[in-house]
Amino acid sequence: MKHKYKMIGQKLLLVFIMIMMTGVVFAQTGKVTGTIRDAVDGTTLPGATVKIQGTSTGTISDIDGNFSLEVEPNTTLVISYVGYETQEILVQPGTTVEIDLAMASTGLEELVVIGYGTVKKKDLTGSVVAISENDFNKGALTSPASLIQGKVSGVVVTPGGGAPGEGATIRIRGGSSLSASNDPLIVIDGIVTSGEAGSGARSALNSLNPNDIETFTVLKDASATAIYGSRASNGVIMITTKKGREGQKLKVQYSGKFSITDKPKGLDVLGTDAFTDAFMTYHAENENLLGVWYDAEGNQISGNSANPETDVNKRYSTDWQDEIYRSAFSMDHSVSATGAWKWLPYRFSVGYTDEQGSLKTSSFNRTTLGTSLSPKFLDNHLSVQVNANASFIKNQFADQGAIGAAVQMDPTKPVKTDDGQYFYWLNNSGEASTQSTDNPVAMLEQREDKSNANRIFGNIALDYKMHFLPDLRANLNLAYDKTSNDGTVFAPNTAMFTTSGYGFGYFNEYTYENENKQLDFYLDWNKNLENIDSDLGLMGGYSYQKFYTESTFNNNTGDSTGNRTYVFNISGDNISDYVLLSYFGRLKYGFKDKYLLTAIVRADGTSKFSKDNRWGVFPSVSAAWVINNEGFLKNSKTVSQLKFRVGWGETGQQAVSGPYGYMGRYTYGNETAMYPFGNTYYQILRPEGYNPNIKWETTSTLNFGIDYGFFNDRLHGQIDYYQRKTRDLIAYVPEVLGANLTNYIDKNIGDLENNGVEFSMAGILISNEDMFLEIGGNISYNDNEVTYLDGNTYQIGGISGGVDNNIQTIREGYSNLSFFVYEQVYDNDGNPIEGMYVDRNEDGEINSEDKYVFHDAIPDVTYGLNLNFTYKDWALNMAGHGSFDNWVYNNAASEIGTYQRLYRSEGPYASNVATSVLNTAFVGTQYNSDYYVQQASFFRMDEINLSYTFRDISKYKFDLTLNATVNNAFVITPYEGSDPEVYGGIDNNLYPRSRVWTLGLNLKF
Repeated sequence: MKHKYKMIGQKLLLVFIMIMMTGVVFAQTGKVTGTIRDAVDGTTLPGATVKIQGTSTGTISDIDGNFSLEVEPNTTLVISYVGYETQEILVQPGTTVEIDLAMASTGLEELVVIGYGTVKKKDLTGSVVAISENDFNKGALTSPASLIQGKVSGVVVTPGGGAPGEGATIRIRGGSSLSASNDPLIVIDGIVTSGEAGSGARSALNSLNPNDIETFTVLKDASATAIYGSRASNGVIMITTKKGREGQKLKVQYSGKFSITDKPKGLDVLGTDAFTDAFMTYHAENENLLGVWYDAEGNQISGNSANPETDVNKRYSTDWQDEIYRSAFSMDHSVSATGAWKWLPYRFSVGYTDEQGSLKTSSFNRTTLGTSLSPKFLDNHLSVQVNANASFIKNQFADQGAIGAAVQMDPTKPVKTDDGQYFYWLNNSGEASTQSTDNPVAMLEQREDKSNANRIFGNIALDYKMHFLPDLRANLNLAYDKTSNDGTVFAPNTAMFTTSGYGFGYFNEYTYENENKQLDFYLDWNKNLENIDSDLGLMGGYSYQKFYTESTFNNNTGDSTGNRTYVFNISGDNISDYVLLSYFGRLKYGFKDKYLLTAIVRADGTSKFSKDNRWGVFPSVSAAWVINNEGFLKNSKTVSQLKFRVGWGETGQQAVSGPYGYMGRYTYGNETAMYPFGNTYYQILRPEGYNPNIKWETTSTLNFGIDYGFFNDRLHGQIDYYQRKTRDLIAYVPEVLGANLTNYIDKNIGDLENNGVEFSMAGILISNEDMFLEIGGNISYNDNEVTYLDGNTYQIGGISGGVDNNIQTIREGYSNLSFFVYEQVYDNDGNPIEGMYVDRNEDGEINSEDKYVFHDAIPDVTYGLNLNFTYKDWALNMAGHGSFDNWVYNNAASEIGTYQRLYRSEGPYASNVATSVLNTAFVGTQYNSDYYVQQASFFRMDEINLSYTFRDISKYKFDLTLNATVNNAFVITPYEGSDPEVYGGIDNNLYPRSRVWTLGLNLKF
């Protein structure tokens, strides 16, 4: 029996060995061959990567898209190609496969942040554009607004100048208001911000570190913005910061940038020789103001001087603009840690920016802290999002009046005299002149203007998916945003530019606090109704927001002793607050993924208006037809995306000049409005203007749009036509009180209309393993017109020179910010004839009745261009933007572009002039001539960025990217002034923007 079992065992062992040997034979490797093609047009894809999953073993397809690779049975291959979706296939040795790769889509399944929720990009019915981190502008960009400059059609970002930490003006579709705010609503991670920076800060948005931003979503039409009702007339910009993701491994990233800013060129003015020649031609009798020329041996060679031994009478050659500007150095550092610890996704970041200004003594220093936590509880039914951000900014402000002073200062005068004192002008009594040009270097070096601007903002959002009804979610958002600023401005009694009736020197202090509390709660129900092939969503909610502002000031002037015991003091404070209450709802319906409908209504109540006008109701409705999902296009190899959108909606505006403008009130006067009682001056209370009938400004928008994509979205973009009509325009205008008294109040004065077309396109021209090239652009046309006014015309656009000079007008039938000027007469050679204007009404005299509207400051056409090119580990990015039919009033030339200005009798003193006088030969000022309203169309190259990435360095396998960037590389424009890109259209003493060179590095662990 044992022998029998032994024989059986031997046979089984033999069978097992034979099976194993057979298995070894079957497990032998073999080649798999194949061809890789484009899924749409069938063209072969050379250079595609073919790898065995989980290994580094692989190959690359040849010029005909063919590949061959040794594999084992049941091997999974991973095929990838730049610009295409990665594909995985199971293969066996000895087989041949055909692989069709689909182009990577533009993210139609991606979630886009909208008001109170998200929606898939393919389901949008309004005009919404999302810009992600990969598409941001690059380089030394302190302001978050600069990241999207030129990137979105219809969105114009205009920097306020070149000051360090300077903010920008953002306009979406031209703006829909007059003197009420035209700024879009900014929402950061669900926090609806006030947009107020306050004293001591340059920009509210600049408290956010650009390195922490993941996406910008721009809501442009009312069908998209109506969910925010009262503050969405000028569009909404939603900023989403970077966050950790569930299951994400720890990723540590460092970004460093080091920048040099070119020294600004400044405004063209006469050099010393040209200035002296012109002065001697027109004002030779006052040559003594220029002092005395001496030769190398110290002998007087020209000029008249009552006291030739006095240093102040010597004649120098000073380039004053060169004295106030510098090449500036800046740096920016950012460190972040992103990942997930068990059930807790997280991101922590620290940022530090130190930016010097090209105007001496100006600087911006910012430290930011960011935290994001995204845990889930109760079997993922409860999602919690915690965001906390803090910024600590130290500003040093240069006196920008030094820019104008440097342009006008007599170039024959020294910065300092031989005794080390700053040069200053004396009047006929031998005292410091109160009306002459101040020494611009002294204005910078003897003035200390510093501030601290601190901001803490964050929120906690709880999103609960009901256990008993998973289709229903409850969302609670609690947000807090607080800004605390303080600053001091000091100049000693030796600073002659502080000359006033109270003596020399000053010491001013101020504080500013703004607090924003927000509560949002809404219920959101979404259901897929399979039986009728429909998707239905209902959302309804409540919002409460309270803003509180408190500011103080303490101004001291007249330091005649050298210490801080001042002879004149005035102080005061201001407290204001207002509340917004809102109820809102939204319905979404989709049928067969082809027909989409969205309806929104929001009711807003504001404490800024009286109880009779407090509430406004703002509805909207939009629909979309997804044409590419129709049967006749569903399998098209050409059309990959085609959607037609139409929407209508209303939004509101309650951004009046103050929160109590509808009620009578008294306020304290300033130092120029005090009542003397004996030797003591007392502040007086004075009545302020008010309007109990002020009410909501309302904007309605009609929008038609097309989203398109061809060849699997290898070419894609948007086209939109819109019409925006604003009624009951809010404007801060003068009100006649009688007896020659006027006061400014907020009034509803008229209607405004914007009509426009927007077009954007992006195309992938090259896409293979080694090379990728994408070119994109957008262009927008906008026509702005005041269609109705209350029977009045209003003069706006104050300019330098003269008293109460305004160069712009608001009047029915014309664009807002239109220029209102005389028509200049020219001679046969095309030169302007001084003081000669066209008698437009032909009454035989030239007066204000002959003025006419000549262009406006709102460009008709704006555009942006960008290029992204990669070759292996090299990358080149270029982006620029510009405008057509952009007009600017050259106030610098009109104010100082005359020979008469060389000699100023009120000092008396000598003053330099702009070189534009060589073209006009104007002796006297011609402020209201249309000659100074100049064509300022331009193209600005915003960035040229070149980078190289070293991958998997050392055993720690980190990536290192080195990059070089030039920002503001060049500007092409016919404009004769300092900068064609001026918000509001009046160019005068603008802080110049210079070219910036940056070297940067990024480390990813």
